[in-house]
Amino acid sequence: MRVAPQITLSEETQKQLEQLARSNTVSVREARRASIILLAAQGKTNHEIADALGIGRMQVGRWRHRYINEGWEAVAQDRPRGGRASRVDSQEIVRLTTRTKPVNATHWSTRQLAEVAGVSASTIRRIWQAHGLKPHRIKTFKVSRDPKFVEKLEDIVGLYLSPPEHALVLCCDEKSQVQALDRTQPGLPLKKGRAQTMTHDYKRHGTTTLFAALNVLNGQVIGQCQQRHTHAQWLKFLRQIDRETPKKKDLHLICDNYATHKHPKVREWLEKHPRFHMHFTPTSASWLNRVERFFRDLTTQRLRRGVFSSVPELIESINTYIEQHNQNPKPFIWTAKAKDILEKVVRANRKLSSKQNDALH
Repeated sequence: MRVAPQITLSEETQKQLEQLARSNTVSVREARRASIILLAAQGKTNHEIADALGIGRMQVGRWRHRYINEGWEAVAQDRPRGGRASRVDSQEIVRLTTRTKPVNATHWSTRQLAEVAGVSASTIRRIWQAHGLKPHRIKTFKVSRDPKFVEKLEDIVGLYLSPPEHALVLCCDEKSQVQALDRTQPGLPLKKGRAQTMTHDYKRHGTTTLFAALNVLNGQVIGQCQQRHTHAQWLKFLRQIDRETPKKKDLHLICDNYATHKHPKVREWLEKHPRFHMHFTPTSASWLNRVERFFRDLTTQRLRRGVFSSVPELIESINTYIEQHNQNPKPFIWTAKAKDILEKVVRANRKLSSKQNDALH
């Protein structure tokens, strides 16, 4: 009479197999195989195990021998099965997706590429998912060409990470052409099972420009709405900053390269107020100015869904938002070092140069 080989389990392995056999989250196959190995370790014969689990004796013997010869990993995972070899060339699909374009479009769709490759659209979709390809999406970018990019970057990041003592660092900018938009019909409010509604068309009632200065230390904002955004309005805003900040502190203002900020009359005023120190961001690098983050919050939380029947109503809403913000301000914490940013910029420039060379050839 043939006797099935004995299985001996360590205490740790037995605990793991018992957990798998009782688990409700693993597959039924894996739990059953764990039960087979546990019963075999108890000295049960293949017939007894088959009767206890309601399976065939040959199946029990197969998993017993596989565990003895190859361990649990071979038992938990099925071996490759036979069948017709795949006739889909995944690499060719990827090449067509990334290196070519359809005749009448800027990017491939699953159906267009399926027709060219001679496969189904679902096959194209699976290959795209496996390789992380999303032709329907596009990401925008802009690499700064400022010749003093490194110098300006290190200056501004240095102010964020190590602000000077006895001074305030203020991120300043204008949010121009903020529109007072009124909807043509009243929308419906949010309710269970239905999103808030608003008409896609609108009525314009004018615009305003918001001048804002964000204190990077505590997150408070100094704001002023004006009808235009010339050097005269910028000077008016600088005077407000001068009034609303401690007189004994130096002020380091971070601004973009807008001509208004460098107007001769502005420079003349700054010379008479030596506690003001201007720091300009590199061109095409507004992401360095942290007040842009405040503008985004203002847009998403108050302006985008707002309904304003007049410019004064819009200005009142903006001022109220700033007042509420300043009651419990939270600063935006800057953690990126200038070195890390420069490494990313270098990589971006290399990729851009490589793509330009590919396009030429």
